[in-house]
Order: sequence, then C-alpha cells, then structure tokens
Amino acid sequence: MKLRCLLLLIGITFLAQTTYAAQTNYLYKARLVQAAPGKVLDVIDFFKASLATYKDAGDESPLWMRHSQGDHWDLLILFPMKSYADYYNPDRITKRMRALAADRPGRLDDESIAWQEDVFVYGPPLDELRKAFASASFFHVEMFHSLAGKQSQLYKEREMENAYLQTLKRPENFIFTRDQGAAWDLFTIGAYRDLKHFAESADISEADQEAAARAAGFAGANRIGPYLRTLISSHHDTLAVSIK
Repeated sequence: MKLRCLLLLIGITFLAQTTYAAQTNYLYKARLVQAAPGKVLDVIDFFKASLATYKDAGDESPLWMRHSQGDHWDLLILFPMKSYADYYNPDRITKRMRALAADRPGRLDDESIAWQEDVFVYGPPLDELRKAFASASFFHVEMFHSLAGKQSQLYKEREMENAYLQTLKRPENFIFTRDQGAAWDLFTIGAYRDLKHFAESADISEADQEAAARAAGFAGANRIGPYLRTLISSHHDTLAVSIK
C-alpha cells in the first residue's frame, strides 16, 4: 500500500512538472545590468551600437528596458535564443563569431559596469512578446525567489493572477521561469502603454475585483498578496520604461 501511494505521488509530481515546463518553452537569456555611477548612458549607447551585430549574426534582436524605480538594476535585456540546440548550433556559432569580428561596436571598460547577472529562462513565444513591447512604453517587472518545493505552485499563482487580470480586462503578465544562471526562480513582465494605463487599475470597483479574484481561484481580492507570500522567500518590484 505504501509503495502504491509513493508511486502515485511520483507520477503526479512528474505530470505537474511536465505540464509546468511545457507552458513556457521559448528560451531567453535575461541579463540585468547596473551601470557604474554616471555611466548609464554610455552603457545604453554601447548596447544600441551592438544591435546591428545580432542581425548580421543571424540572431534575434534583444528586447530591453530601463529601470525607472524599484530594484537596483539599470537595464533588463532579453536575448531570444529559442532553444540551446538552435542558439549553439555550430553554424550559428561560426556566423556569430564572424559578425562580431567584422563589426565590433567597441567594448565597455571595466569601470562602466558596477554589477550584472544572467539567467536563462523559458518564457512566452517571441512574437507575442515583440507585439506587446512594440506598443508599450511602461513595464512592471516582478522577480521572485520561491520557497523550497514551491516553484510550480508559484507558477500556478502567477497564472491565477493572469486569469484575474483577464477578467478585469487588464494586460496579463508574461511569465518567465528559470532554467539556469542567477538565483531568480521566476519573474513576470507586465507591458503597458504608459504610466496612466498602469494606474488604471485604481479605478476598478472593489466588487469587480472581488468577483474576478474568486473566479480565478483566490479566496478574495485581499487574499491575493497574502497567498503569494506563502510561496516566496523574496520579491522585488521594478517599474521600467522602454528605450528608444
């Protein structure tokens, strides 16, 4: 009996993990960059100058944003990879190296970057993300460290919040889940036309919020935050703007 229960538990866990992985299957490298004091415009100019190199190399152009307030990073850059097999295909590597050798935009000196980290994440299809970024100038980024064993539940909670937002006709969040790299287990990006669009949630009635929360599976609108905090050890919010 105990063996049967154990096998059933393993099977349920495997199914949950498989479903969880299948929902975010486009690979990105996410890079957070904090410029040294007074160097942020130099860093932005460097990355702008690098954009042509990605096209010459046959790589997708990155998507990026600049911190406005919140966490300490200055830039969040998403490098589309699709998959490890695609990105590290020998022909792609050769083409990338040739493009870099032919068109180097220079290099940042060691004093330009105060801190940076990379994390490889699975996220939404690239075309969906590009469409949202093309019409957005303001972003809300939330980054999470989950409690041990709570990663899949945290992903489910983010899906529930998206269902809540959809009912309220608000932009849903793009969900990115860690594969390897930095310590973040999951982060989300909400894309908005502008600050005013982001703040429009304040005009939604409490009754509508309550109904949407319950329809999404929460105990109530005022229970969304408390439930989230049962799944995480830390949570960083950042407001960011597009870079033209």
